[in-house]
Amino acid sequence: RIGSATSQSSAVINDRLQELVKLFKERTEKVKEKLTDPDVTSDDETPVASPAEAPPPPPGQEPEAAKAAEDEHYCEMLCCTFKYRPWLDRVKSYPFPSSIDPLTNLMYVLWLFFVVLAWNWNCWLIPVRWAFPYQTPGNIHYWLLMDYLCDLIYLLDIVIFQIRLQFVRGGDIISDKKAMKENYLKSQRFKMDVVCLLPLDFLYFKVGVNPLLRFPRCLKYMAFFEFNNRLEAILSKAYIYRVIRTTAYLLYSLHVNSCLYYWASAYEGLGSTTWVYDGEGNSYIRCYYWAVKTLITIGGLPDPKTLFEIVFQLLNYFTGVFAFSVMIGQMRDVVGAATAGQTYYRSCMDSTIKYMNFYKIPRAVQNRVKTWYEYTWHSQGMLDESELLVQLPDKMRLDIAIDVNYSIVSKVALFQGCDRQMIFDMLKRLRSVVYLPNDFVCKKGEIGREMYIIQAGQVQVLGGADGKTVLVTLKAGSVFGEISLLAAGGGNRRTANVVAHGFANLFILDKKDLNEILVHYPESQKLLRRKAKKMLRNNNKPKDDKGGPEDSVIIPPRPSTPKLFQAALAAAGKVGSKGRLAHLRWKLKELKAMQA
Repeated sequence: RIGSATSQSSAVINDRLQELVKLFKERTEKVKEKLTDPDVTSDDETPVASPAEAPPPPPGQEPEAAKAAEDEHYCEMLCCTFKYRPWLDRVKSYPFPSSIDPLTNLMYVLWLFFVVLAWNWNCWLIPVRWAFPYQTPGNIHYWLLMDYLCDLIYLLDIVIFQIRLQFVRGGDIISDKKAMKENYLKSQRFKMDVVCLLPLDFLYFKVGVNPLLRFPRCLKYMAFFEFNNRLEAILSKAYIYRVIRTTAYLLYSLHVNSCLYYWASAYEGLGSTTWVYDGEGNSYIRCYYWAVKTLITIGGLPDPKTLFEIVFQLLNYFTGVFAFSVMIGQMRDVVGAATAGQTYYRSCMDSTIKYMNFYKIPRAVQNRVKTWYEYTWHSQGMLDESELLVQLPDKMRLDIAIDVNYSIVSKVALFQGCDRQMIFDMLKRLRSVVYLPNDFVCKKGEIGREMYIIQAGQVQVLGGADGKTVLVTLKAGSVFGEISLLAAGGGNRRTANVVAHGFANLFILDKKDLNEILVHYPESQKLLRRKAKKMLRNNNKPKDDKGGPEDSVIIPPRPSTPKLFQAALAAAGKVGSKGRLAHLRWKLKELKAMQA
């Protein structure tokens, strides 16, 4: 009993000593690594700073919150009181920019929207007011109010916005006030804006309020096309706006034709012949219906009677054929550009299926290939992301790569402490690969030459005796295979199978690409080599099973006496009990007794 208790206590002491020695070794390695590489971050957490209390206000001064409360205004409506700030104060306090970037400033795009609204008011309603009897002395003041409101928008566009637009000269972005103003005054845009605001309205006092005198207001078409370009640049699905705009072109052509038909009918006399408008029903709707049938050449129209009617009808037919063919061509181009990616995807998939059928690929493999095409297209909207970035400058590709991948790569322990520019160069070498469910990402025994970063989906690490036991499931943002990038001797072998659990989108970094990058960053290369050796050493350490018979001890037992030496001692005993060998034999027996 005494011997068993002594052996148990010695085993406990041995385990504690092992733990202490292990902790001291880890601490020593961390200190050595910190001394050799100051960039390595410590594992200790940074203490969180306690929030500082705001200093009390001076005794003679009130806090800002109290002043703000006093400055608030109130508006009483019915039984409620609402807080508000006077709109004039808000306008005065708005920091209007001294220069405007026309390519990226959303406020300028919004202003162009109002300018285009004013331009559309003139383009659509000037023909209506000229041809149809909708402008009467009873409502003339409403028409004039809207007209001069549009003129005010035109004027503000010249005085406030156009003279503040930045421009490029000699590769430099010019934002100087005087230079911007001079550039606008010398441009074709300024000349057209001045023509748009010709004060022909003064002729109203002589000829009356004739809407045709406002026709120059329709010449501000440059703002319309600029608005189209800016809006398409910020829309994610610009083809929808292009379809709407092309449809609006067709509707406007029909609108102008209906106005001309009513004018021709009024010139000939309403109801004078079977060809002209008879004056019954809604005049605009009936004339618009006639314009649709004429421009689209549906037929079924009454025959013109007079020479004027015949010439007018011929011009309508020629214009209709030309305008309708142009609209159909534009619509085809818009739809074709919108579905160009889908068409490319279909052509690639059809070519691949044709190839597999020609070589009689098994149906199961063909189904997996089709599934890969469909998932890749629907998840990414493209088959190869790198095709979109080929035409961009290297700096822009780097900016996009940083926004997409840096948050993931920066968390990899292997690359922490490395040169930041080296990580940026590495981001541009990452390539995206999609794996189908149950696809092997890597197999046990393969030479590892890639590192994998999970962008979306999950992968499972398989092991065990049958190689099918799930050891761990890695999710989005996890990294595996990073040690193989720096392993010497042609790479290290994979120790487990990694299988995609569902659809998985991974970023892959090849060992060859990393070696090409590290040539320019020797310090980072040394750091990575040191970290890789440490990670390999930790992975190769045998796992300790506490309480087992194979535990390593701090003070190992004495090795047994070699058999050849024991034979020599036995021979010496036969010769005699004296001499050096006899003395050694006596010592050996004493040691055995102590061990027992």
